[in-house]
Amino acid sequence: MAANFDTVFVVTGPADLAGLLPDNVAVVENPDWKDGLATSLQVAISAARSAEADVKALVVGLGDQPLIGPEAWRAVASAGGPIAVATYGGRRRNPVKLARAVWGQLPTTGDEGARALMRSRPELVVEVPCPGDPLDIDTKDDLAGTM
Repeated sequence: MAANFDTVFVVTGPADLAGLLPDNVAVVENPDWKDGLATSLQVAISAARSAEADVKALVVGLGDQPLIGPEAWRAVASAGGPIAVATYGGRRRNPVKLARAVWGQLPTTGDEGARALMRSRPELVVEVPCPGDPLDIDTKDDLAGTM
C-alpha cells in the first residue's frame, strides 16, 4: 500500500485473509492454487482485465517478502519496457512489472510465472536495481532471524 498504486489485488489460495487487509485492497481467490504459481498470475490478470480502470500493467510480487520496501515497487512500476524486474545484488527477484502487451505470453499452469517469459524473451526485459532484501519469510521465526 505504501507504493501508492491505484489498484491492489491480493490473490489468495486456501488462506482466509478476511479482516487482515485494508478495505481498498481487492481480494481475488484462486481456486486452482494447487496447480502452481502461474494460476495465481492468471487470476490477477483476469482481475485486472475486469477492473473498471484500464490497467496497463501489473506489478507482481509475493506476500512472503516483507523486506522489499515500497521504493522497489515504485522503481519497478516506473521502469520502461514491457517487463521490468527488480534486482538485488545483480540477482533477479520480485517485484516484476508486466505490461498488458505480454499478458497473453505468460504461462497458465505450473510453478513459474514471468520467469519463463523472461528466459524466452530476454529482449523484453529491463533490470531495475532495487533496495531491500528479497528474503522469503514464511514464519515469525524467519522474520525474527532478520532482526
